[in-house]
Amino acid sequence: MVEFSIWDILRNLLGAARWTVSLSLIAFIGGGIVGMALLVLRLSKLRGAQRAISAYVQVFQGTPLLMQLFLAYFGIALFGIKTSPWTAAAFALTLYTSAYLTEIWRGCVESIPKGQWEAAQSLALNFREQLRHVVLPQALRIAVPPTVGFLVQVIKGTALASVIGFVELTKAGSMISNATYKPFLVYACVALMYFALCFPVSLVAQSLERKLHGSNRH
Repeated sequence: MVEFSIWDILRNLLGAARWTVSLSLIAFIGGGIVGMALLVLRLSKLRGAQRAISAYVQVFQGTPLLMQLFLAYFGIALFGIKTSPWTAAAFALTLYTSAYLTEIWRGCVESIPKGQWEAAQSLALNFREQLRHVVLPQALRIAVPPTVGFLVQVIKGTALASVIGFVELTKAGSMISNATYKPFLVYACVALMYFALCFPVSLVAQSLERKLHGSNRH
């Protein structure tokens, strides 16, 4: 049995934590881009767009992320694309994130009073200009806190990528636990690192919510 001190365990986990952070950022940024495109399509009222995007959201919200990761890992290979755990995890988490962000942002846009749309139309603004100059700036103030808060869910969701062999924080913890036979110590360190990643994001979300709600009252 290999002897590991707690500092050895933490050092190895810190090395894996950077992959958790990288995967979280890719999923969040990629999901945000896809989610915004889906939101615009949904608001454009193109024939069939609302139903198709609603079905897309329901599929990803109604199925376990674990199953989505398995389908991405084994499904991408069917198209002749070389599949790696990193590629599959990034792809699955991006789609998962985009579905949730689309729904979060849709709710924020729908909270904007209908009179704002009508005022924009009275100024002879087209649909793109209405979104850009009138609706989205107001919706952004409402959307920031839940969007930042959802990043916490994305970070925790990356733990499931370990099931397809992606070596992030949870997978590294499992490997170190098998080598040291100290599962309680190792997984306590893993939990501490997830807390260190998620707690500051939660604080930022709470702070933004207080500031934005306070500014709305003035």
